[in-house]
Amino acid sequence: MSNQLQAQVREDLKRSATRKLREDGSVPAVVYGYNQNSKSIFLDSVDFIKTMREVGRNGVLTLVVEKDKFPVMLHDVQVDPLKDQVVHADFYVVNMKEEVDAEVTVSLVGEPAGVKDGGVLSQALNEISVRALPNDVPSVIEVDVSQLSINDSITISDIPKEGKYEITNEDLEETIASVLPPRQVEEVEDETAAEETEQTEEAKDQE
Repeated sequence: MSNQLQAQVREDLKRSATRKLREDGSVPAVVYGYNQNSKSIFLDSVDFIKTMREVGRNGVLTLVVEKDKFPVMLHDVQVDPLKDQVVHADFYVVNMKEEVDAEVTVSLVGEPAGVKDGGVLSQALNEISVRALPNDVPSVIEVDVSQLSINDSITISDIPKEGKYEITNEDLEETIASVLPPRQVEEVEDETAAEETEQTEEAKDQE
């Protein structure tokens, strides 16, 4: 683990102190997990964002809190959508020899054959649950959809077994993505016109 993130212990837990930390460019956080009681900390927001971009959502990094070092994964992060500012982070201390559960982003790869024929690609599932050793949790799971024709779909069970992780979703037949048929614009327009004509005739009959 070459990526390190420096943090300091947060002594004052008052709301005013926490707000001041954010104003000064820090991220209030907490670290807990394997052989570690919950500890309130804070870290530089620029370093946090830079490190997480390098490590990835499910990556393992070394959190340095004063003289202590912890192998951690980012468990949760809260962002203020109005200010686009990280307001809090949770780090989970992991045992590198024990499996962890994680949610992994699904990335669709390739252009479906059905899209070339006018269909529309629809993604129904954005994340997949996995279990693996901390260093074996993938940052993303790529799903090849290039072979999908119109009305075809791909499910979790269709994902090739590769990598050192286990997929733990309960429903393995859940659809990840499908190619929907193109909208029949002319048919819709014809149906709408027919309905309008029918309504007009009914109105005349009532006069």
